[in-house]
Amino acid sequence: MEDRELTGPRVRSSPIAGTWYPSQPDTLKRSIRELLEAVEPVDVEGELVALLSPHAGLRYSGAVAAAGYRLLERRRFETAVLVGPSHHVYFQGASVFDRGAFETPLGEMEVDEELAGAIREAGRSIRVFREAHDREHCLEMQLPFLQVLHPDMKIVPIIMGDQRRPNVEVVADAVGKALARANRPVLMIASSDLSHYKSSGVAARMDERVANLVERFAPDELMTLLEQNHEHACGGGPLVAVMRAARALGADSGRILRYGDSGDVSGDKSEVVGYLSAAFCRSGL
Repeated sequence: MEDRELTGPRVRSSPIAGTWYPSQPDTLKRSIRELLEAVEPVDVEGELVALLSPHAGLRYSGAVAAAGYRLLERRRFETAVLVGPSHHVYFQGASVFDRGAFETPLGEMEVDEELAGAIREAGRSIRVFREAHDREHCLEMQLPFLQVLHPDMKIVPIIMGDQRRPNVEVVADAVGKALARANRPVLMIASSDLSHYKSSGVAARMDERVANLVERFAPDELMTLLEQNHEHACGGGPLVAVMRAARALGADSGRILRYGDSGDVSGDKSEVVGYLSAAFCRSGL
């Protein structure tokens, strides 16, 4: 899949529409609305700074993701900074998609070029590497929710090729500094699934360790856990980076919104993928 040139910046076309989620706009919009409406309305204390959201196919993780995105119905953000792991290309550092737009069946989501440039300048290992975004699904799976809820929102897509601690710290520091200087409403979204292809019982125990650290808002302890066993989360590095950046921006609490696994949909509990939705907030005290 290649970016196609329009007048001006490049637009990244979807490589997963029609497989990971519906390709027909009306069907996709209806699916997102149904997922959101099925979520019991909840609220979180304080100002929402960041979300953790899963990134499997809409059929499997959509209900868990919707628990987080339901919070955006009464909140407005100009831009979403999305951070996720590379599933197809290994590279050092992180890649920011710094201009143009991402296209889904619901239209194009424009990149916030000013903020993308500020993040790139603030992080020595953050660069523009378009191949990292070409086939990647983890950030795109968040976009239909954002487009249905806030069609005019801009995005800054960041893919991490290296999830080791030094790079996690660079991404966290760069995003935190750039957002602090932006002085406008920006939401961070960490895209990560949890354990993969374990029995539901094993997965639940592994995933509970991550969930506890998320709820305790303990990114450093979570990084240590991931260094001991990376199988706890496929996007653990992006999750820690977003948590650290959120803390730098004043967030002081984590709230678990929903947990589930792929077996809840497929019925096969022998090998599941774990999904978690969570919110990170600033109390303002």
